[in-house]
This record gives sequence, C-alpha cells and structure tokens, in this order.
Amino acid sequence: MNNQITRIGNQGIAPKLEMPGKIEVDGDSFEGTLNKFVKDVNGLQHRADESIEKLDAGEITDVHEVMIAVNEANTAMEFMLEIRNKIVEAYQEIMRMPV
Repeated sequence: MNNQITRIGNQGIAPKLEMPGKIEVDGDSFEGTLNKFVKDVNGLQHRADESIEKLDAGEITDVHEVMIAVNEANTAMEFMLEIRNKIVEAYQEIMRMPV
C-alpha cells in the first residue's frame, strides 16, 4: 500500500498557467489600441487648435465648425481621462489582492 502524498502539479491534474507577453484584441495589442486612441485624441486637439487659429486669422467664418471641433476634442479628452481612471482603479484593485 502506497500512502505517499504527491504534489498535484506532478500528477498533471492542474495545467500549467502561462502569462502571455501581450494581450491580443482583434489582432492588436491593448498597448497598441491605447496608443492609437491617444494619437487620435491628440489629432483632435491639434485640429481644434488649428480651427481656432484659422478663425482668429479670418480664414474660417463659420463659428459652428470651430465649436464642433473644440467640442469633439473636449469629449475625446474627457473619455480618455475616464479610461485612464478606470485603468488606474483596476491596477490599484489588483495590487490590493492578497498573493
């Protein structure tokens, strides 16, 4: 009778978990998606700044175009800040988990 206690890992019951280097979402990494979003928000900010400068120079006479560009940039920035806040909140929650 063999009453020897063996580790579960030695029996092959529990699969070995491996952490991937990058998490892929639809063929793009989370980092790539986030970088693309930041670049898009930056582009909207630049477009709003250019619209304001053109309005000041008299090249654009329609104030509505400028206001739309500014509001798009503002909304995108607020959205990006909320995403950042959720990422920081998730990180803090993970750090509070007992190991």
